[in-house]
Amino acid sequence: MSWSPAAGRQALEIALRQVGGHADGEIDLAETALLLAALERPMVSLDRYRHHLSLLRRDVAEQAARCGAETDLAARVATLNAVLFDRYGYGGDQETYDELDNADLMRVIDRRRGLPVALGILYLQTALSQGWAASGLAFPGHFLLRLDLGPERTIVDPFYAGKTRGPAELRELLKTVAGQDAELAPGFYATVERRAILLRLQNNIKLRLLRDHRPEDALARIEAMLLFAPREAGAWREAGLLHSHLGNLRAGMLALENFLEVAPSGDAGRGDAMVLLADLRLRMN
Repeated sequence: MSWSPAAGRQALEIALRQVGGHADGEIDLAETALLLAALERPMVSLDRYRHHLSLLRRDVAEQAARCGAETDLAARVATLNAVLFDRYGYGGDQETYDELDNADLMRVIDRRRGLPVALGILYLQTALSQGWAASGLAFPGHFLLRLDLGPERTIVDPFYAGKTRGPAELRELLKTVAGQDAELAPGFYATVERRAILLRLQNNIKLRLLRDHRPEDALARIEAMLLFAPREAGAWREAGLLHSHLGNLRAGMLALENFLEVAPSGDAGRGDAMVLLADLRLRMN
């Protein structure tokens, strides 16, 4: 069979469903983000993007060997920063922050510019490729990550060239993104799963599409999320609402049924979902 956009998309969806079956620690953040980006351009080969990721891994390994990063946390941060930001020129896009390209890893690699979470995925996966302990954090409104070495920890801001953030800077950042009344809470320092990081990346795209009054495209993003996060209750609920809004009654019913199956019994959205599901069933009869 000749290669076509449909065949290419089908292969990507199969690969993303396989990610959906992985344990969280088995997920390759950058590879999965590339698969998600490729859904929009299934005829574009991922080979050169994968090659670029391999260069990041190689160059960080070589730099780490020269500067003693195996036993020094500050040297690990300096190594990652030297390769990603100094050598390859990555940086946060402060001029066109809300552009969709900033959350599309293929475009981020092309442009060397992106959102905090997109740059964070590159930073994290490159660190993890060295066997270093690294995690994303649940900090609101601005993605941050943490590197650990034994009892030492440091919080890094991938949007600002890998700048390390102390408590005073984190408090100032929080007030910038969440308002002057916001205060730091222990939960903001909690690490998040890799699947949650990918969901955060896709949510950035979904919200921009909804802002631009593109519900069909936003729905496609939500359905892409469900390929690699099939038990994400919130995504099933959103899919049900958008399908219903667009008149896709049967698909809306299926999505809401899946939401009710996976949502915790105390989920605040269950009641509204049951009401909407009953209405859709009446409209189908």
